[in-house]
Amino acid sequence: MSDVLQTGATIGILGGGQLGRMLSVAASRLGFKTHIFEPGANPPAGHVADRVTTAPYEDLNALRTFAASVDVVTYEFENVPTEALDAIEALRPIRPNRRALAISQDRILEKDFLNQIGLTTAPYAALTTAAELEAALLKVGHPSILKTTRLGYDGKGQARIMSLADAAPALASMNGAPSVLEGFIDFSHEVSVIAARGLDGSVACYDPGENVHKDGILATTTIPARLSPSQRTDAVLLAARILNALDYVGVMGVELFATPQGLIVNEIAPRVHNSGHWTQNGCAVDQFEQHIRAVAGWPLGDGSRFADVVMENLIGDDVLRVPAIAKERDAAIHLYGKAEVKPGRKMGHVNRVKRT
Repeated sequence: MSDVLQTGATIGILGGGQLGRMLSVAASRLGFKTHIFEPGANPPAGHVADRVTTAPYEDLNALRTFAASVDVVTYEFENVPTEALDAIEALRPIRPNRRALAISQDRILEKDFLNQIGLTTAPYAALTTAAELEAALLKVGHPSILKTTRLGYDGKGQARIMSLADAAPALASMNGAPSVLEGFIDFSHEVSVIAARGLDGSVACYDPGENVHKDGILATTTIPARLSPSQRTDAVLLAARILNALDYVGVMGVELFATPQGLIVNEIAPRVHNSGHWTQNGCAVDQFEQHIRAVAGWPLGDGSRFADVVMENLIGDDVLRVPAIAKERDAAIHLYGKAEVKPGRKMGHVNRVKRT
């Protein structure tokens, strides 16, 4: 099988949420078909994909049938069980690769990897028991934040330790799961770089965006970020270092803290990323097309932007503002087709474009 997919080929996507939906739209623009594998019924990606398989990740027969029907497999979220990936990889290539997934699934592995390639992270220590937490607090100090090593996202699986009195309740909230204690970073703001690497090793990065979170969920990303020219260069170079060290193929989100001492890596996401949604209306080739190009073996697109953009997530009841937003000039609305509005649920986003 050729590494370069021809028009009409099928790209398999693990996960049927909004990222899978937007990947499917991008794939269709390039003449590809998409097949979604998703445990939940009626996923957002299913509205625009060519085919959907609804089955749990533990159904190895369904996974093999899915893999046999596609030409390459990618994913929209990290937490796919290892056994599922084993079944797929026996039949089709997975891009990005298994190593990138394994590292991103475990916060300790992730931080160890980043430090090993010469990048700076927050101080950290692994733990499970109260005694280990006590030792970790001596090493890392407080205030600090306790996180499960796996499966946490959008503020879930986390507890702040502002004083020693918070330690026991924080550990109890982990429910016995292996955890990592991370020291607080004195940072002015968070930025993220959306970077891509092709099958041929070429790298293309988008301008860093400045992120603001509310209740642990990304609220806005503003382009351009407040960075000096040297910080902007450093952000792109360190993202490229991560991609090359992993022999990565696809798009990655790299979250960074801007500090007086330089840029510190918060975390990496081996997929298209919420903070990259601005590229849909600020660039000729957005992050979703870039990812499809990469996993299909096509040349990467130019990541340069032609406009300043502010991306706002529409979370929960924010979606009720859509009729008013639709009246705004230069506001591009992207809705995810989710039927039920829930607090904290990402229902869509809007890109407000400032013409340059």
